[in-house]
Amino acid sequence: MKIVVVKNVLGHNARRAAALKRRFLQARCLAVNILGSPGAGKTSLLEKLIPVLKRRRLSVAVIEGDIATANDARRIEKAGAPAVQITTQGVCHLNAAMIDSALRRLGKLPDVLFIENVGNLVCPAAFELGEAERLVVLSVPEGDDKPAKYPEAFAGASAMVLNKLDLGAHCRFNRAKAILAARSVNPGLAVFETSCADCRGIPELAAWLTERRAAAFGGGRSR
Repeated sequence: MKIVVVKNVLGHNARRAAALKRRFLQARCLAVNILGSPGAGKTSLLEKLIPVLKRRRLSVAVIEGDIATANDARRIEKAGAPAVQITTQGVCHLNAAMIDSALRRLGKLPDVLFIENVGNLVCPAAFELGEAERLVVLSVPEGDDKPAKYPEAFAGASAMVLNKLDLGAHCRFNRAKAILAARSVNPGLAVFETSCADCRGIPELAAWLTERRAAAFGGGRSR
């Protein structure tokens, strides 16, 4: 009986996510779902990406998912983008209904909408949010074994961001091992290596996102 309930929940979420995807497509909005463990540097990555994308004349907004506090939404607003905070009160992932509600608060859809999921490499991987792209952030201090231990998060991603490269000298992190493990479950996975401390890799990631939006919608702006 429990399995039936889980299937019903996922099925309902999938239907709402499909409606969100149609809405994003109609608005020419590239929706990007960002997964990663707590402390992987998801918000810091967005703080660095936002001004670069704005210099590329793309409008950006962020939906922030956290179990508690609105700390990350405030950081995003300081970085120059509108943000809507979803406080899940203990739920370990965002779902399509939460995103639908957040969009009503956000208003006009931007060219690029980032959805920063709750810090977790397990539950968020099972819930589609209507996104066109899914990024999974893996920080060097977490260890190179995470793609092998949490394969579903990496199997469903468009790109993996190896973050906090500036800490590489202090951690036993095998870059090649992490990439090999991730691509063993997702051969087409794009890989970016970044450091928010010195902005390494940020322009390349911004260029990729710009190219993905152009491939989906051409060079035009959201209506």
